[in-house]
This record gives sequence, C-alpha cells and structure tokens, in this order.
Amino acid sequence: MKVRISLILIGFCLFSMGIKAQEVQIIEIDSVRNANTMHNSMVDTMAFKPNSTRAILYSALFPGLGQIYNRKYWKLPFVYGCFIGCAYAINWNNSQYTGYKAAFMGFEDADETTDSWKAYVPRSYPENLNEWSGEQRNRFSSALKSKKDYYRNYRDMSIIITIGVYAVWIIDAYVDAQLFDFDVSTDLSMRVAPVLLEKTAANPRSLGLQLSFTF
Repeated sequence: MKVRISLILIGFCLFSMGIKAQEVQIIEIDSVRNANTMHNSMVDTMAFKPNSTRAILYSALFPGLGQIYNRKYWKLPFVYGCFIGCAYAINWNNSQYTGYKAAFMGFEDADETTDSWKAYVPRSYPENLNEWSGEQRNRFSSALKSKKDYYRNYRDMSIIITIGVYAVWIIDAYVDAQLFDFDVSTDLSMRVAPVLLEKTAANPRSLGLQLSFTF
C-alpha cells in the first residue's frame, strides 16, 4: 500500500514538472519570437534609406509618389490638395475665357447664328441690336475683349503656378530623401561657462565666458 502511494506521488510530481517544463518552453519560444519580430522591425527601419535620385524620378512620374517612397505619408493631403486647387483654377478661368472669346468673336463677326454674346449684354442696353448706338457697340465690344484677355491671363498664370507647385513637390521629395537620416535632437539649449584664456603675445592671461549651443 505504501509503495502504491509513493508511486502515485512520484507520478504526480513528474506530471507537474512536465507541465511546468512545457509552459516554460512555450514562454521561451514566444519570447524568442517576439524578440525576433522586434529585431526584424528595427533592422528594417534602420536599414531603410531612400535614394534621392529615385525620389525625384518617382515624384516627377506622378505627384505624391516621391513622398510615398520617402514614407512621408502625412504630406499626401497637402500634395493632392494643391493640385486639386490648381486644376480647379485652370478649369474655371479657361471656361470663362472660352465663353468670352466666343461672345467677342460672334459679336465682331455679326454672325446671326452665334448669339452667345447676348448672355453678356447689360440690362440697360436695348434688346434689339439695331437700336444700339455706336458708343454702346464699342463699349460692349471692349468689355468682351477685356474680359477675354483677363481670364486668358489668369488661365495661363494658373498653368504656370501648377508647374511651379509640381517642381516644389519634386524638390521636397529630394530634400526629404537627402535628410532622411538627419539627427534632429530635441535638446536645444545654450550653456554659459567660465573659461580661462591663456596668455599670448598679444593678450595677457584673463578670464572670459564661453557660450555653448547644443542643437
């Protein structure tokens, strides 16, 4: 009977030790896996260094690709916001220019089939063109031409601004790639300390202040 009880106790102890050993082994395996995952993540982050030439090419190929390549995802709303605004300005000014151009040409040619200019006639003018005076005709023609040139200039200016914005974001991608691993320290401070100036042929030995900037 004592032998049977002893065997049961020994078996229970071995079973408990086996479970603990298995738990320790599982914990060690999980710890090794987590450590390897963190190590691989850190190595991937530290190993990444964008190439400035590629950043320029990607950004020139399509707006925003350079910023994506540099992992500057937070800049994408600004990139596409700028281009959406430029596209809207080009489209608006071009549509106005096209309307005033057609009205001006139709009015100058006295083409009866083209009456787009009637949409721009002031309310104070007679409805019948034959009732207009020479001064009214000249004034209306000058107004159409002035508006046509005005919107054409702003359309061209919008195109130039769009090209400039395109170039700015290409330069931004290049600068980001160049300064990707630049150490920006949060310790911006100034330190003042006394310093002993050694005696020279021109100046005697004296005390002074030394300014040290940390950035």
